[in-house]
Amino acid sequence: MAAISTSIVARDTYAALSKRQNWAAQEPGVITVFCIVGVVAIGLIVLFVYKKLVARRERRQATV
Repeated sequence: MAAISTSIVARDTYAALSKRQNWAAQEPGVITVFCIVGVVAIGLIVLFVYKKLVARRERRQATV
């Protein structure tokens, strides 16, 4: 049974990694859309939590 040469594995791994390109630099529009969608999603989550906290605060003050 032949052993796997670590130098061949390292060379193949380096070759595979060096072929990769910067996808984000090639597609700036997609990254911009991801950022905008993320900001909108975070804003909606914050708005939802804020409304829940205000409602909770009003309920607490109404019972006191």
